[in-house]
Amino acid sequence: MSNIAVLSISHQLAPVEIREKVAFASSELPTAISNLLSLSDIKACVIFSTCNRSEIYVSHNSKNIRDVLLKFLATTHAIDHLSLVEYVSFFESIDALSHISKVACGLESLVLGEPQILGQLKDAYQVSKAQGALDKVLEKLFQHVFKTAKKVRTDTNIGSSPISVAYCAVKLSEKIFTNLENQTVLLIGAGEMVELSAQHLSKRGVKDMIFANRTLENAQPIAIKHNAEAIALKSLSENLHRADIVISSTAAPIPIIGKGLIETVLLQRKHQPMLLIDLAIPRDIEPEVNQLEDVFLYTVDDLQQIANSNLEERLKEKVDAEKIINLSSIEFMEWINNIPNEEVIKNYRRQANLIKDELLQTAIRKLKSGSSPDLVVEELADKLTNKLLHQSLEKIKKPSKSLYSSKVIADKDPNKHSKIES
Repeated sequence: MSNIAVLSISHQLAPVEIREKVAFASSELPTAISNLLSLSDIKACVIFSTCNRSEIYVSHNSKNIRDVLLKFLATTHAIDHLSLVEYVSFFESIDALSHISKVACGLESLVLGEPQILGQLKDAYQVSKAQGALDKVLEKLFQHVFKTAKKVRTDTNIGSSPISVAYCAVKLSEKIFTNLENQTVLLIGAGEMVELSAQHLSKRGVKDMIFANRTLENAQPIAIKHNAEAIALKSLSENLHRADIVISSTAAPIPIIGKGLIETVLLQRKHQPMLLIDLAIPRDIEPEVNQLEDVFLYTVDDLQQIANSNLEERLKEKVDAEKIINLSSIEFMEWINNIPNEEVIKNYRRQANLIKDELLQTAIRKLKSGSSPDLVVEELADKLTNKLLHQSLEKIKKPSKSLYSSKVIADKDPNKHSKIES
């Protein structure tokens, strides 16, 4: 029977400089999944990677799955696996199922209850499904997780006041610039994080937004939606000085904004302050930028304080959500524990059909040779009954080994009566 396990490196233990080393770009996932499935005892897998976590979900038959997954993660990213040990969380069986469910519900997120995580997890599941990387266990597991997440959203208020990382980024902007209406904001990327940031900025009266993307065509739709300007990423250096606030969230493998570029931009701006918010993993902005005067650089890890606003109210909902997850996890583990019984039933049914086919062919041959139909049918019924009942009757007639052994021991013990009396 397959077991389930999870290896996780997340914001709870690992800082951004570690998380960016083990992040998987979308383009890397098919190869990574294929490589993981090629390992012995790995039956199915899903790889999930966001700005706050990189996690591997597997069904497996390995006795040392934690080490297997840790070495795979380290080898894939060309780093020493020992350097990751202190940042790793590992879950098995019902704990693994519970963890994945909590992730799907936003209970493990930087922002408790944030709704975007479920969509991201569904995307990761679809990638593995397209790769043929799911087996019966993981397929059933993820359908169960998605159903549980829906129930948590319906039956609790964990997402009634959704706070996203993008929301936290805009709140941070308000702390640096009291009035956002007069600021120019440059948003780099075209994903959900940029879209959410733009929505929050619009609600706060920001009218001057610039959207930058690797291709101009990808930047234009969101720019049109917000009555804003679109530029190609290659022209970033010519436009960066215009921005008071920069929010960046791309999938670039290396930083797109370096210390040298910001030094030049500050000269162009005559050292007017700039706020740079880097929501990407790996990071879009070199950390050395923070050494410069007149620059405020923040990463996703710096948003924790804002994320904790109204935390007490959401923690009450978390308790109710965890109760739903725990009951749901027990239900799923009952299903997975019944898989061996399903295999026994399947094998018994297959053997019964083989016996039926064999006896039926014999009966047909006898009928064709002129044997009495009544006798042929009676013989068929008797043989079929005897063969189907044979194994079951043998088990009933055979005494339990443990009972038989204890009886023999008792009979051979000359002091058995005195022991009973004492």
